[in-house]
Order: sequence, then C-alpha cells, then structure tokens
Amino acid sequence: MYNLIPHLRVARPVSNLPTSKAMYCEGLGLQLLGSFSEHDGFDGIMLGLPGAGYHLEFIVDRQHPVPPTPTVEDLLVLYLPDHAEWQTRCACMRAAGFRATPSANPYWDEHGVTFVDHDGYRTVLQNAKSPV
Repeated sequence: MYNLIPHLRVARPVSNLPTSKAMYCEGLGLQLLGSFSEHDGFDGIMLGLPGAGYHLEFIVDRQHPVPPTPTVEDLLVLYLPDHAEWQTRCACMRAAGFRATPSANPYWDEHGVTFVDHDGYRTVLQNAKSPV
C-alpha cells in the first residue's frame, strides 16, 4: 500500500509550443503551471488545473526534433457529465482551433466528440460520468 498520492503527467512532443498552449488553454480551460527552456536542448510547458492530479507536458527537442506521431487510438479522454458544461467546452474546443472528427472507435461517438489538434493528437470530450 502506498502512502503517496500519485500525480499523472502526460508528455507529448509538439511542433509548436505557443500554438499548443493557446489551443489547450482556450479549448480545455487549462492553465500554464510551469515551463522550461534550454533544458538539455528541450523547451516545454506544463498545462493543467492547480491542485488537479494530472497535467499535460508539451515539449520541443531543439537538438533532435521528434515529430509528433499520434495514432487514431492515442486518446486523451475527459468525462464531463453535465450536458451544458459539455456543450460549452465543445464550443471552446472548436473556437480554439480543434477540429471535430469521427472517432476510430464508434464507442466515443455515442456520447462524445473527438477533437484533433494541430499535431494530430486527439481529445475526446465524453458527456458521461467516468466509469471508474
């Protein structure tokens, strides 16, 4: 049994840090929690909500660039059970430049919308309670 409360970091290479920051802050309502530059050739930002148990890290490797290579099944899924909040967040995603697209797995289309960012990463906003 662990006495630690785990914190989840999802790290992804991106092609443009300012664009990723703008899209995810506007689209998901995230905030800039931290950033770094020229750290062993890496620049990065951490986005999330203060006190949440997770954050997203987006990085650019200036010495050895790693192109983003997401697949249609690499999903960030957020559960929003309140229908009005879900609709508002979907509108924010569109306004931020995310493109709605059919999901490769039709399950996600039943009660949600899949959005794609400028690098091809997919975020599902699911209008349901989390199953766990």
